Amino acid sequence: MLRAQVCSNDDLSFLMEAHDGLSATIAQRSGFKGLWASGLSIASSLGYRDANEASWTQLVQSVERIVDSTELPVLVDGDGGFGNFNNARLLARKLHQAGAAGVSLEDSCFPKLNSLIGERHPLADIDEFSGRLRAVKDTVAEHLVLVARIEALIAGHELNEAILRAHAYAEAGADAILIHSRKSTAYEMLSFVTEWRNRLPVVIVPTTYYRTPMSTFRDAGISTVIWANHSLRAAAAAMRRVCDSIVAQEGVAGIEPHIAPLSEIFEILRYDELAAAEKRYLQPR
Repeated sequence: MLRAQVCSNDDLSFLMEAHDGLSATIAQRSGFKGLWASGLSIASSLGYRDANEASWTQLVQSVERIVDSTELPVLVDGDGGFGNFNNARLLARKLHQAGAAGVSLEDSCFPKLNSLIGERHPLADIDEFSGRLRAVKDTVAEHLVLVARIEALIAGHELNEAILRAHAYAEAGADAILIHSRKSTAYEMLSFVTEWRNRLPVVIVPTTYYRTPMSTFRDAGISTVIWANHSLRAAAAAMRRVCDSIVAQEGVAGIEPHIAPLSEIFEILRYDELAAAEKRYLQPR
């Protein structure tokens, strides 16, 4: 299912961020056909910064809960693989065991820092990162879609550096290329797409250039758009408003009309199925 979405230019696909079982379930209920297990969102939900503070085992555990909660394929943000080729292939094997459908690896150095923080992040050596990709491909080629994420534009390099890396990563076995940009318009990313000519399908993350209409991405032949952190940000904003209101009002009467009723939580998590199962399995014969 994930390969059909990410590795095809037939139509634009969308992956929605999930960081736990509830966010994954809500995304499926809203109609999304695939999920992005966001490193930023998972780390944040655990109270960590997106700087490899959460361990790879914590990432795998979170992915397992996401996978168990939905029927959707999950592409996992694997950062840079948490180390060298050996760490990357171990992570990929464990993600496959947890039920993930794909992994995205970025050409960053360990420990990484979120792409939108700071300036001119150091990039991994092309040959060394290509070795990480080959190791993952050799380990889980039949089981996981492998997306190579290029951070060259994020790090302030010119377009030719991003293209050079894309060619190397395609040669190393990547199934798709994720090109990342922090610009507020899509010009930088679209320049890459024009030069790349869809040698491999292209995945984008329009967190900063979100005003660009989807027709632009379709016309450019983009494969997949990732909404990378929006459920987490929505939850954080809502929780802040509710907590501020309860402190100020010393009560919850004012916020009750603006939050999900418990019946909706019960419905999302299928308490009705549990009730039906109790009747079937706990009733005396």
